[in-house]
Amino acid sequence: MSQNIILKHIEIEHIIKRIAFQIYETFVDEQSIVIAGISANGFIFAKKIAESLISISTIKVELCEVFIDKINPTLPVTTSIDKKEYQNKGLVLVDDVLNSGTTLVYGVRHFLDVPLKKFKTAVLIDRNHKKYPVKADFKGISLSTSLLEHVNVVFENNNDHAFLS
Repeated sequence: MSQNIILKHIEIEHIIKRIAFQIYETFVDEQSIVIAGISANGFIFAKKIAESLISISTIKVELCEVFIDKINPTLPVTTSIDKKEYQNKGLVLVDDVLNSGTTLVYGVRHFLDVPLKKFKTAVLIDRNHKKYPVKADFKGISLSTSLLEHVNVVFENNNDHAFLS
């Protein structure tokens, strides 16, 4: 199957920096926030955003990995940090690709059990095929694709890229 590159490494770097600035603008009055990345690529993307945010602001950033069973998202969602760690804080839930919205909406649902000051979502690619009423507050690109096409994001040392297959 052929691959069409939709984002190159440099473009992803620019998107990460832009999203970090958008998060900073949104949470400028906060002392600390939590960047919660959905396990695997979402967490890698979250780490990159957190690193960029730390380099441009004085906000204390805590990383959190969110574990969601993508095959059966109704199973309990767990996180790498305790709920008390993000209670009454600003939080950004991060994933690499927003497709149907299933993963993101179940992630959002998990965090609604805890009082938060402010809650936002961020994705690298928004595919516009939503099954649930969920949106990305911060997004790299919006991409209209057919349901038969698949978006892959690859995070490699100095070779991050996204392609359509």
